[in-house]
Amino acid sequence: LAAPPPKSKKTLTKSGVKNIVVVEGVRIPFLQSGTSYADLMPHDLARAALQGLLNRTSVPREVVDYIVYGTVIQEVKTSNVAREAALGAGFSDKTPAHTVTMACISSNQAMTTGVGMIAAGQCDVVVAGGVELMSDVPIRHSRKMRKTMLTLNRAKTLGQKLSLLSKIRPDYFAPELPAVAEFSTSETMGHSADRLAAAFAVSRLEQDEYALRSHTLAKKAQDGGLLLDVVPFKVPGKDTVTKDNGIRPSSMEQMGKLKPAFVKPYGTVTAANSSFLTDGASAVLLMSEEKALAMGYKPKAYLRDFVYVSQDPKDQLLLGPTYATPKVLEKAGLTMADIDVFEFHEAFAGQILANLKAMDSDWFAQNYMGRKSKVGAPPLEKFNTWGGSLSLGHPFAATGCRLVMTTAHSLKKEGGQYGLVAACAAGGLPKCVLGP
Repeated sequence: LAAPPPKSKKTLTKSGVKNIVVVEGVRIPFLQSGTSYADLMPHDLARAALQGLLNRTSVPREVVDYIVYGTVIQEVKTSNVAREAALGAGFSDKTPAHTVTMACISSNQAMTTGVGMIAAGQCDVVVAGGVELMSDVPIRHSRKMRKTMLTLNRAKTLGQKLSLLSKIRPDYFAPELPAVAEFSTSETMGHSADRLAAAFAVSRLEQDEYALRSHTLAKKAQDGGLLLDVVPFKVPGKDTVTKDNGIRPSSMEQMGKLKPAFVKPYGTVTAANSSFLTDGASAVLLMSEEKALAMGYKPKAYLRDFVYVSQDPKDQLLLGPTYATPKVLEKAGLTMADIDVFEFHEAFAGQILANLKAMDSDWFAQNYMGRKSKVGAPPLEKFNTWGGSLSLGHPFAATGCRLVMTTAHSLKKEGGQYGLVAACAAGGLPKCVLGP
């Protein structure tokens, strides 16, 4: 990401390639699952984000060429949640929309899909976003019960139906519960985070200190009116929600009382130093620079470059930022010293600290990345200074847009130019650079 107007000694404009800008981005407040959004459906949240974007920008609905949304835990009734949310928000039924999924970077994928459409000349205006509703995740019958019910639906006679019903056993009623786990390894991300923290000698104390930092900075940003992407949402039948409700600065003493959440009894990852299950939705308005200026918009930021990488889902699931950062910097012709704002997704405090240690290790760079030297760790005074997913919340598919908009607003406030966004996910990571 890069802040307008262009003032840098370095330029990232590529000959013959359109400049692609973020005109605006919003999100409804991120709430802990089971709270005010509990009775809604994902498309309700996505619709609210889209309407918030329309209200803030006053962009005519008919100008939008395409809509792309990300989601992870899919609601089967609205499998293409982008389309349902767009129709609910009043977009024309002639505006195409599709849904993508890429674990915690689903809205990053939505945004880069929009970037590709604009760069290819297919569109001038794209809305991208993401939504997650962890309050109501699909719970399936067991496979035996599903098979029996589908066969029962095809039975023609009463005798056939009774025969099938007689075969049902008590274990058929055991539900299949969803889990935040890798299909290929059957391991939860929490276990991966615990192992990663142990591998990089990240202590429980360090993790709790970082989590407290995240909550403290988020509270300061919230009270200071810095979270400019948040738009209020009048929840049907309830009050208007105006702010994130997971920001809760605690104390090291209180955090230290919590037991390990995943690897028991010796693990270091707890509920206090992990991101929590969150409901929320986000949306950004992307345009070619030419189109934005023609419509009278001043871009919030320029989307300059991005890379996706993927690692071994067993041992390096959460190390994407370490691998992607040097690649995207080299691609853009920048160094760590050129970056003014770093926004990394905080899945776990241990994951963040392990990545910072890996990025600052020549040994890791040489033995695992095939590089001569380390890329270097971001300085903390430029890193997630308004809090992060540990405190603001992490609705899986909606976080990417939050990271981008936080970077854009922070660049403007600090007078910086380049921002770097990174996020770990199930095997992949996007990295976006903003430049003039």
